[in-house]
Amino acid sequence: MKVSFLLLAATTAVQASSLIPRQRASLCELYAYWSGNGYELLNNLWGKDTASSGSQCTYLNGASNNGISWSTTWTWQGAPDNVKSYPYSGRQFARGRKISSINRMPTSVTWRYDNENVRANVAYDVFTAADPEHPNYGGDYELMIWLARYGNVYPIGTRERTVTLAGKTWDLWVGWNGNMRVYSFVVPSGTVKNFSADVKEFFRYLETNYQYPSSSQNLIVYQVGTEAFTGGPATFTVDNFSADLQ
Repeated sequence: MKVSFLLLAATTAVQASSLIPRQRASLCELYAYWSGNGYELLNNLWGKDTASSGSQCTYLNGASNNGISWSTTWTWQGAPDNVKSYPYSGRQFARGRKISSINRMPTSVTWRYDNENVRANVAYDVFTAADPEHPNYGGDYELMIWLARYGNVYPIGTRERTVTLAGKTWDLWVGWNGNMRVYSFVVPSGTVKNFSADVKEFFRYLETNYQYPSSSQNLIVYQVGTEAFTGGPATFTVDNFSADLQ
């Protein structure tokens, strides 16, 4: 991997840790992967075989201990109701963290799409499981936070209620993906392109209203990305994603 750093000079002092060094990587193969600075990036083309044609590449634009910047460009055709990919950036952490032991899960993301005439979403994806070593492609529970929904794509399950969390209104969808219980908090309309929240607030809601067992569930993944169905060419850009466990 070729890594380069851009050194910036300024008349005012700037903390080096606040910058996102211009690290670069191109990920075009199935499950091509990069990690560094406490973050990871995956060209997760898990559903590509349902497409009649298409391709996707994901690019690291920069990373530091304070966040990651990246983009992904895709075109997919065929099977319009099937997810072709979920390229994501994720926060790395030591396994064995019970949700009940985490006080806060602060995060922020700023993103954009250059073509919104697609079938896709933009969403956080958080898996938890009783087994701390559960494979990272699933869990006992899945918490999703949909910041955008393009082309009438829908979450798993059915819409049960409207809730207010993190200062915003969400439609809560509940369903099953095999043996995994899925809770999806979906922005009812429009998009949320600048999002800051404490994800633990969503877990507390599920504890209170859906008997989510936080004392027995370990955090498996903590990610944000875009599920691509069909359309394109389109480029999804994350100008900055940061996340933490406290």
